[in-house]
Amino acid sequence: MTQAFEAASLAEIPADAWDALHDGRNPFVGHAFLHGLEREGCLRAGWGWTPRHILLRDGDRLLAAAPGYLKTNSHGEFVFDHAWAHAYARHGQHYFPKWLGAVPYSPVTGPRLLAVDDDARRALLAAIVAHARAGGLSSAHVNFHTEAEDAAFGPDWLPRVDVQYHWRNPGGWTCFDDYLAAMDHKHRKNIRQERARVARAGVRFRVLHGDEAGDDDLDAIYGFYLRTFAEYGNSPALTPGFLRHLARAMPRQLVLVLADLDGEPAPIAGALCLRGADTLYGRYWGADRALPGLHFETCYYQGIEYCLREGLTTFEPGAQGEHKIARGFLPTFVRSRHWIADAGFAAALRPWCAEEAASVRAYKAMLDAHSPFKPVAAG
Repeated sequence: MTQAFEAASLAEIPADAWDALHDGRNPFVGHAFLHGLEREGCLRAGWGWTPRHILLRDGDRLLAAAPGYLKTNSHGEFVFDHAWAHAYARHGQHYFPKWLGAVPYSPVTGPRLLAVDDDARRALLAAIVAHARAGGLSSAHVNFHTEAEDAAFGPDWLPRVDVQYHWRNPGGWTCFDDYLAAMDHKHRKNIRQERARVARAGVRFRVLHGDEAGDDDLDAIYGFYLRTFAEYGNSPALTPGFLRHLARAMPRQLVLVLADLDGEPAPIAGALCLRGADTLYGRYWGADRALPGLHFETCYYQGIEYCLREGLTTFEPGAQGEHKIARGFLPTFVRSRHWIADAGFAAALRPWCAEEAASVRAYKAMLDAHSPFKPVAAG
């Protein structure tokens, strides 16, 4: 008999049972990544993150699972619903707490409804709604789910879309020159000039996997992460322990880019990435020096070269940034779904979501016209 449960920690769920529910291609939904966030102090109730994973079991067999969190704010989600919270407040209702199915601090598309089959996936969504109703929650949300999971959601789950910028190899590029050759002259020239400025400044790059990085390398990357968050006035959620956990538990999925400057004893910049089966995910970057082109080289061009070298077909460098288009990262839709307990609010939000989607689609169409790549001849 199938039963729904909730778990307050990934520690309650055997790693092999959890990981049997997904194909392992996306590192962010792996037990090692999610449990590491909990165990290494990255998730704090005071910052709005309390683990509430929803599970379906048939006896001792795990049939489905959704990484989920009880949220008391919208911090670290990257799907913005502040207007919704304000609307609730204006009507004397509480929007928080809510339930969120997502990977904390990670605006990365990937499976969110881990299940043995489609029936279990739909049953999992029903369990999420039941959990939200039983807890008196205003809503349940599933952020950055895959396009393939769209079919599991019923009409009561409102759809939203947004745009990110992703690099994709159409199949024929084997080196950076191949990638540049596909661009028009202007963009190809600009990229070469950016890279040349960094090289002339005496900067050299090292790309390390977790099992190739020493403690000094990990400390340097963490220092850059702290610096960036301080510059933007944000509180850093990740801990040094979590970074070391990734290096131990996911040694070939952790990818570090370190920039060394001639004559300097320590790196001057770095980027932290994760890799999946066919995708590189850029997550954080920082620098101690402001050199022309250093950001683009560290965060984009080194990642593209890594993908070409390793045979990865996609590079997702993070949320936002129209400037990425000129460097070969094209606009791509990302998705979320939202269940609203209050029928009146749900009815009001449905046309709002539809209008937002139409605006986002028009925006993407405008961006598509600015591709840096030469038109591909039909044939």
